Amino acid sequence: MKFDVLIVGAGPAGLCLARILSGHGLRIGVVEQQAQAALENPAFDGREIALTQRSAQQMRQLGLWSRIEAYEPTAFAPLKDAKVFNGPSTFAMVIGRDQSKTSELGWFVSNHWIRRAAYDCVQDSIARHHDIELICSRKVLRIHQTEQGMQAELDDGSQLHGRLLVAADSRFSSVRRAMGVAADMHDFGRSMLVFMMTHVVPHEHIAWEWFGYGQTLALLPMHNDPESGLPRSSVVLTLPSHAIDQLAEMPPDAFAQEMTRRFANRLGDMQLVSTRHTYPLVGVYPRRLIAPRFACVGDAAVGMHPITAHGFNFGLLSVHTLGQLILQAHAQGQDIASPSLLQTYERRHRLASKPLYLITLAIAKLYTTETPPAKLLRAAALRLGEWMTPFKRAVAASIIHKE
Repeated sequence: MKFDVLIVGAGPAGLCLARILSGHGLRIGVVEQQAQAALENPAFDGREIALTQRSAQQMRQLGLWSRIEAYEPTAFAPLKDAKVFNGPSTFAMVIGRDQSKTSELGWFVSNHWIRRAAYDCVQDSIARHHDIELICSRKVLRIHQTEQGMQAELDDGSQLHGRLLVAADSRFSSVRRAMGVAADMHDFGRSMLVFMMTHVVPHEHIAWEWFGYGQTLALLPMHNDPESGLPRSSVVLTLPSHAIDQLAEMPPDAFAQEMTRRFANRLGDMQLVSTRHTYPLVGVYPRRLIAPRFACVGDAAVGMHPITAHGFNFGLLSVHTLGQLILQAHAQGQDIASPSLLQTYERRHRLASKPLYLITLAIAKLYTTETPPAKLLRAAALRLGEWMTPFKRAVAASIIHKE
């Protein structure tokens, strides 16, 4: 089969790119290892996605926002403010909506709702335009460059041809590697345990990032629990991997007591109200985002540390940037995979993502170092940040990021 754009990976980034390109006279192929049933009804995976104002706008344009609201009217939880704590101190740097002109900094929404909406939007595009071929339960084994573009050989022996090949298959992208694109990886030697808990003390839709000694806790405010009516939050606990494994297997009641203790009882009694999910903590940044007739998007283009909650936002930005460049070139009768087009995409996305990626790494290293000098520096940096209104305004702007 021949396509204009061949996308490997049917996560939100790959599906959103297909949605952007649909209806403009291009033939789009999407290859995914998972079965189609897993895309139709993705399971809860524990991850809550923080959306900037710009991402919210792009999701509305793509049709994802309205679909998610139709699935679950309370799916989007507003993020009013954010607090950053260090060690046992109750002092916090506050990033508030008063630093902006909006009523909220952003929103939280469960990842499985985004995945489902992206799939349904692509199905809508298929029904309307018949220009997307979704190929599930297939793995790309080999990639070759031809005179016409790129050729991908699948595990069933079939061959797909694309004028442009796009990797959207995670931060550990096998397609990126097959194209000879190296990536710098930073393994933090830790894992994240993500889950939902109710608690007694209201969160007031304020997110927490708590760099404790020996652990990192993130509290992401959600709407109240529909059964108990209690305040509910998504929690991200970061610890060495062996410690995470032990907590993941702990009985629910004992786990709730342990989390109440880890939060120093600041939220009152806590109760587990979801399954628990574990993810390795690895930051990834490719040395190139492009190669001849090839581009990376989504997590394949930048795998962020979750501290700044920008992973999905950068993923959506990457497909928006690449998609618009492709459509402009196609409308003007130009090559949709020309070196100049791909170089423009790489330059724009690097400019948008790399500074924050490097800053995030530096913050993560500082606030996970437990030496006495580092603890002093951590406390001083937090207080300095709280006093510097321009700094806080810049952080708020990076979260909101309106267009």
